[in-house]
Amino acid sequence: MTKITVIGAGSASFGENTLAAIMRSKKLRGSQIALVDLNAQSLDIVHRLANRLNKEWDAGFIISAHTNHKDALTDSNFVVSAIEVGPREELWKSDYDITLKYGVHQPYAENGGPGGFIHAARNIMPLMEIVRDMEQACPEAWFINFTNPMMRICDAVNRYSKIKVVGLCHQIYAGYGMVGVALAKELGIQVPEGLEGMHADVMQHPLQHAVKSQAVPLLDIRAAGTNHFSWIVSIRDKRTGQNLYPLLKQRFFELDEKFEPLTRRIFQDFGMFPIPGDTHLCEYLPWMSDPITKPWEKFNIRLYDWEMMAGLRDFSLDRLNEMANGAMSIDGLLDADSEGALEMIENITYAGNHYHLAANLPNTGQISNLPLGTIVETPVMVDGAGIHPVHVGSLPEPVAELCRRELMTAQLGVDAAVEGSYEKALQCLLLDPAIHDLDSAKLILDDYLKTYREHLPQFWK
Repeated sequence: MTKITVIGAGSASFGENTLAAIMRSKKLRGSQIALVDLNAQSLDIVHRLANRLNKEWDAGFIISAHTNHKDALTDSNFVVSAIEVGPREELWKSDYDITLKYGVHQPYAENGGPGGFIHAARNIMPLMEIVRDMEQACPEAWFINFTNPMMRICDAVNRYSKIKVVGLCHQIYAGYGMVGVALAKELGIQVPEGLEGMHADVMQHPLQHAVKSQAVPLLDIRAAGTNHFSWIVSIRDKRTGQNLYPLLKQRFFELDEKFEPLTRRIFQDFGMFPIPGDTHLCEYLPWMSDPITKPWEKFNIRLYDWEMMAGLRDFSLDRLNEMANGAMSIDGLLDADSEGALEMIENITYAGNHYHLAANLPNTGQISNLPLGTIVETPVMVDGAGIHPVHVGSLPEPVAELCRRELMTAQLGVDAAVEGSYEKALQCLLLDPAIHDLDSAKLILDDYLKTYREHLPQFWK
């Protein structure tokens, strides 16, 4: 009997989709699922919803709920985690605003830039507590991570614990969306009116999904790089096997110049198509934070709508509560997608044979010219023996160099967060592509550490 522990189960979107996808599984029928969340109110909602799904879907799960992960980990086979030190939107906006005081304009401030460092630093301490407890309670379990910054979180688990880690992210589908738009005529894809791009705009999500859902069955895209900074290595028509890269290099530049303009420019200058779309791509490039040329204006880089997303989070929890109470239908959860967690769990548990488009694992040579042991994103094969990266060879050296800089910056930040090292934290910021001045790096770091002192006790020992 498989035991799955879900940490961060009260998350409005993650908890709902992960829970529904797992409990819908016929293969996992009769398994144990332990729901964990520090927020007792959110946990209660998800627990009641799980009990309703269990009954109405006749899922046969043994369900428990816990506000402390230590009470849930014993004998777990899989620990699925989306922990986040909150309030998420409030802290994210603060990460962005603090650097502006010192003349540093971060294009997005979530996974790269100074914001990426401090975001990871806040999450790493509770993360390390979980994996340390896993080493005692369930040392053979897989840690399936959804927390951002993905590369940094997975790196901390891999280098500072004995736990097996895989990071899952849906960003590759932004690549399917952009290619689908560019090759719509050849592939027979209907592009909905009003689609502007793949950026993080809730109002655009249904339009983006309409294109992606048409493109995925038609295309085989193989991408490699780092999370949110991955690149198309090959692209083929599933029906004919035709190499579509040459056609993409023609058609993408025939699109309106306002469609993903940063992706367009990088594709043009480096000859390789970046997967994530402008919203995330901008975080890792050294040309996106110049206060004089203001590239964020030129490329129309849109910030996350923190206020709207905070409101949407509250709305989603209210909606889950209505479902938990029986006042709303649960039929919509039949199509829930766990973004790969279900596929990992089913195929490891029952010795399946599953090809997954993108997962984050330590580099054992799957990308031959990126440093060994760093966290890279490639396709993977999943079977009873575990999760195995697909070898993709080398990236073009200019692209590899961009990735290497981010990998080294990320590892310095992880070392700093785990050790509480001011020196390494400063070096991490100094190497970051968003920083152009020695003094501003130190001023930003000092402000971050002071502002978030309660979340960063390791720096105040």
